[in-house]
Amino acid sequence: MSVRVETDKESGVAVVTLDRPAKHNALTVEMAGRLGAVWREFRYADEVRAIVVTGAGGTAFCTGIDRTAATGIPQPSSPYTIDDPLLAIGPKANDLWKPVIAAVEGMACGGAFYLLGEAEFLVAGEGATFFDPHTTYGMVSAFETVHMAQRMPYGEVARMALTGSAERISARRAYETGLVSEVTEPGGALDAARRAATVIASYPTEAVQGTVRALWSVKEAARAQALAHAPHLVALGNLPAERQVELFTRRGDGFRLR
Repeated sequence: MSVRVETDKESGVAVVTLDRPAKHNALTVEMAGRLGAVWREFRYADEVRAIVVTGAGGTAFCTGIDRTAATGIPQPSSPYTIDDPLLAIGPKANDLWKPVIAAVEGMACGGAFYLLGEAEFLVAGEGATFFDPHTTYGMVSAFETVHMAQRMPYGEVARMALTGSAERISARRAYETGLVSEVTEPGGALDAARRAATVIASYPTEAVQGTVRALWSVKEAARAQALAHAPHLVALGNLPAERQVELFTRRGDGFRLR
């Protein structure tokens, strides 16, 4: 399934790893289903009190949906709905209120924001980069921008989404804008996230989960309303799949870091 789960019962910390490094940890439909199942299983695992989510290999945290998988998903003809396999890959979408920390090394882009948007906070290695290539390839960035608008200033989200693959946000800039709470030396994000998770897991879990739920209630109404518009915007604004493929094949990987 390419999703690996390791649990340390002594510390109460579980690590969920996207384990497809040869494909930059891009998500398949099977991986998306497995992530949803993992979060739901954690609701019943009393030995797990805090969770870290990360990507294997160091080159990427996650680069969103695997395009070969995405092209095989049939879509309804109605402009009011889409079938998006990433909608339920995050912990909050699966009613899990145990704290989740994201440890990011390398690239995090596009559909990765479904996961990052539902983490309590992010820790990033110095070499991490964040970007959203949707507009470059004729796709509407809707779900991704809604998730990131809860974590970053409006102008920063807008610039990231509208410049597409032309710019990448460095770990340092992500820290300055509040997306990332800690920047480590390259390769150090997972250990730092584990340390923070171990501290949190040592506290009474009822109080911790109540705090997570309280924090999310602050932004939940606005987020839910915004996400309700997202399927329509994607269905109406996306180019046909063959045009997306054409753009994807034609464009290079040049970018400017900021």
